[in-house]
Amino acid sequence: MSQERPDEEKPETCDVRVQDRIQGTATPVQSPTRLGPTRFSELAGEKLRDTGSDFIGSIWCWINGDPNRNLKNPVKRGKRKRIRTAKTAVGVIALVGFFIFVNWFMLSQLHEGRAWLRRGFSKNRNPKPNPKPNPDLSPSTKRVSVKVSASVQHVGKKKMGKPKKQYNGTYGRLLAYAAHALAEGQNKIEPKELWREPKDQALAWKPCADQRSWKPNDGKNGYIMVTANGGINQQRVAVCNIVVVARLLNATLVVPKFMFSDVWTDSSQFEDIYQVEHFIKYLSPDIRIVKNLPKELQSLDLEATGSLVTDIDITKEAKPGFYMKHILPLLLKNRVVHFFGFGNRLAFDPIPFQLQRLRCRCNFHALNFVPKIQETGAILVRRLRDSGSHLAPVDPYLVGPKYASFILDKKAGPLHKASKYLAVHLRFEIDMVAHSLCYFGGGDAEKTELSAYREKHFPTLANLTKTKKMPSPEDLRTEGLCPLSPEEAVLMLAGLGFNRKTRVFVAGANIYGGAKRLAALTSLYPNLVTKENVLSETELEPFKNHSSQLAVLDFIACAASDAFAMTDSGSQLSSLVSGYRIYYGAGKMPTIRPNKRRFSDILLKNNTIEWKVFEQRVRKNVRQTKHVLVRPTGRSVYRYPRCKECMCNED
Repeated sequence: MSQERPDEEKPETCDVRVQDRIQGTATPVQSPTRLGPTRFSELAGEKLRDTGSDFIGSIWCWINGDPNRNLKNPVKRGKRKRIRTAKTAVGVIALVGFFIFVNWFMLSQLHEGRAWLRRGFSKNRNPKPNPKPNPDLSPSTKRVSVKVSASVQHVGKKKMGKPKKQYNGTYGRLLAYAAHALAEGQNKIEPKELWREPKDQALAWKPCADQRSWKPNDGKNGYIMVTANGGINQQRVAVCNIVVVARLLNATLVVPKFMFSDVWTDSSQFEDIYQVEHFIKYLSPDIRIVKNLPKELQSLDLEATGSLVTDIDITKEAKPGFYMKHILPLLLKNRVVHFFGFGNRLAFDPIPFQLQRLRCRCNFHALNFVPKIQETGAILVRRLRDSGSHLAPVDPYLVGPKYASFILDKKAGPLHKASKYLAVHLRFEIDMVAHSLCYFGGGDAEKTELSAYREKHFPTLANLTKTKKMPSPEDLRTEGLCPLSPEEAVLMLAGLGFNRKTRVFVAGANIYGGAKRLAALTSLYPNLVTKENVLSETELEPFKNHSSQLAVLDFIACAASDAFAMTDSGSQLSSLVSGYRIYYGAGKMPTIRPNKRRFSDILLKNNTIEWKVFEQRVRKNVRQTKHVLVRPTGRSVYRYPRCKECMCNED
């Protein structure tokens, strides 16, 4: 059905109709195709637009002819149709050629214009004098402002056009803003959500991994030995995984051993960190555990018999079926299997309900620290709380009932208020920095040092960087795959609203860059402490040269903190601490988990973003991660224990 027009309407000429289509005045029915992109008028000016419109209009009319011509003769109509088809092909080619020409012309003009602008700026640009410190700022703010004045000056010297986002390791401008904000807001009340869980649903989850509904195994299929690799936190995960494997295969577990690592350089064994008798007794209703192999099996050459199974032999997060198919026949044949370098080699899903619960039971109930660690951990927490008059829900499980009571100050009255403290895990040791393949603003010296470290400690990774095309440091940072530097961590804390007077405990040994790298943290938060300056040399002496045992003290201080901030979601310590706080925290122990990908996007704007906007975006970022969620499928029960296998929901 044709569309009727009023008789009095004057027919349009071809040029007028095309001009309307180009300029956007025609209706959708009249103009199904828009011929002239608006960028021509924006980039080339009015003259080029008019010239282009006339040219396109001529081509359009040449292809389609005059819309008001008489087409009643069918013979002429067919002939005209064939001619129009040929004209259409030629016209399309002409249009494409015209667009290519105009694009080339405009790009050349823009290129020449940018070159002229750069030449003009290089000739006429005058350097600005260094900004003077604001006399109204506090002394601490002045110190930071003077240090970063050169960085602030550099911000104003951006080139024309859209610059490529690059990492600026100093963050001078934002640090100056943060110093000013903290100095001005010393007496302001902190946001309430910093020190408490935001969701009431967290209160409904209660620990219940200690509940059993099966009979103990007799372990008659053979003996399993394990040498766990990594640091203390990776080894903890490996121990709980091998407990599940022993139950799955109906095997007797020999008390685990820990592999010596040239990264951690610690010879500590299982019995140096965990209570062996409690481990054996608590898990006796689940599996059989012995301290040593029977004498008749101790002389076996396990490697010769094929009983030595390395982490290379087992795929990462292998499913239970793998162990039943490949390990059980070997165990039945040789009576013993030694898992050497065992770590994250058991999947979280799919796995039977009771086996998953056993995993949680091992992590949250069976692994108690030895008394000397519990005692020192209690001293550390007591001093961090400034001799408080209360216990946190996790305290009895971290340091045991005996030393938990030591945390309380018996002289403190009921009205005495303990000091709150924030724990921050800075996973910024050289091994993490080198393994991340990220760049942290240290120039060629940093790149050379980290490359040499990878050659020595991570040869496989070092070889990959030479033979494969790896993601660039910029791409890794954009994807949120880089650990937060001390500068980035302190900006996050300031953006969230933590008061300058906040007591901050920093976990992590030998921060890459040392005290110089921590300067941003200590200048903005002067009440910053580590275990090294809370505990005396005498108290730390038993743990000297034992990095794993020192890491346990960090674990205790972080797990018992009033608020805990993660800076690297891939850190095993942060994962275990956050899970421990969920399991035993009674919904009252908040954990700050920034979305590093979004946080990276915020930080990449450090040269332009205003402080108020920065605060808003950082708080929104963290607020969006504070949801009370059931463990996602495939994720760690050690980090996300809110699941039916580990905890019970009383709602």
